[in-house]
Amino acid sequence: MNTIMKQIRHGLIASCQALPGEPLFGADTMAKMAKAAEEGGAIAIRANSADDVRAIKQMVELPVIGIVKRDYPDSDVYITPTTREVDELIAAGADMIALDATRRKRPGQVTLETMVAYMQSRNMPIMADISTLEESLYAASLGVTCVSTTLSGYTPYSPNLNGPHLQLVKEAAERLTVPVIAEGRIHEPAQVEEVLKLGAYAVVVGSAISRPQLITKRFADAARKAVISIDGNE
Repeated sequence: MNTIMKQIRHGLIASCQALPGEPLFGADTMAKMAKAAEEGGAIAIRANSADDVRAIKQMVELPVIGIVKRDYPDSDVYITPTTREVDELIAAGADMIALDATRRKRPGQVTLETMVAYMQSRNMPIMADISTLEESLYAASLGVTCVSTTLSGYTPYSPNLNGPHLQLVKEAAERLTVPVIAEGRIHEPAQVEEVLKLGAYAVVVGSAISRPQLITKRFADAARKAVISIDGNE
């Protein structure tokens, strides 16, 4: 088992990402967010873009799992869709690269098989982001390092749930010979405990840690709900 997998076992991976137009967008801010996550006990960082990966690597001692989110007109795949993004992340110093490992059409003539082979030829650990059990099994058969339930609920054919896809985590952990990372709509510490007990090798938490506008909205919505209830009882 490679070094990064030993480092992340049974730990929390903080996904520190902000998209253009969001208040915290920018490599310097994401590096500071990663540093805060490190101080809070995260054992790895998942980051979007070569710039963010490079800045975070300079700020923290943790391994960094890199992705590049990029839209192409001929494909719905946008998480590390081509070898171009892989090259950018390798140059930035990513310790592992995550990619969309669904069976959907990729940009141009790129296939999932060629992507995995390309990364393997460069000795790059691969996190395969999947949305269904079938996709996880296929990705594992290609020799990826681990699979993550990142895309469950974000493809047209996977269930859109309010919380993590517990059944997918459990079934994948039972059937796969590679580690399964739980990711997607994990908002509460109790959910982290739950997915680990179901067999997850590690857990990725993103919005509940690194998107303060969404965190604030949850509390603000609760306040509004309480006021409506109070006013209704007067």
